Amino acid sequence: MTRYLFSLVFIPALLTVCGCAASSGAPATAIAQPEIAAAYLPLHGRIHLGLDRADGAAVVIAPGIAVTNAHNANLLDPKSVIGTRQDYDLLFFRTPKQAAPQTAAAVLGEGVTAYGQGGDGELRVAHGVVREIRQCSGCAASAYFVFAGNAGPGFSGGPVLDGSGRLVGITFGYKDEGRQRLIYAYEMSRVRAELSALPKALN
Repeated sequence: MTRYLFSLVFIPALLTVCGCAASSGAPATAIAQPEIAAAYLPLHGRIHLGLDRADGAAVVIAPGIAVTNAHNANLLDPKSVIGTRQDYDLLFFRTPKQAAPQTAAAVLGEGVTAYGQGGDGELRVAHGVVREIRQCSGCAASAYFVFAGNAGPGFSGGPVLDGSGRLVGITFGYKDEGRQRLIYAYEMSRVRAELSALPKALN
């Protein structure tokens, strides 16, 4: 069953966010790509008066700056937040980490790998194939892409990599259609464009 939890401009209106307590994907002992491993940030916290656990992820995209989903705000120290983007489920925050991984554009039909967190705080991994790249009207950068895979709860804000280990997207939601699950991720060109729209990020 698909739950409909948020609606934002330039993204599908009927999606389930990925920051819940359940686990999806498969257990992973480590992130295989050293650059991504160095930039990856697991996020954990409690919601609903501390009764329910929430998990998500983030990744460094510039020296001292990381990105995750805006719906992961409760998993961060508010003092670290640089800002969010009104039309996208994106939140940028400061981190001591400085090394940002190489990025690339998603390619239709290519295999991708996503990382996130499980309900017990363990690293999880999911693999899929890019099914669609969606443009937004009047935008220079693509809005998001869709891949079929087993990502889901705990993958919110986590990195999506291409076959060469380059960062191509940031996961923000999923939708079950019949027997397959479609995962939605912002393209890195869109993420960079939204970061550039935050003056505080450049100070």
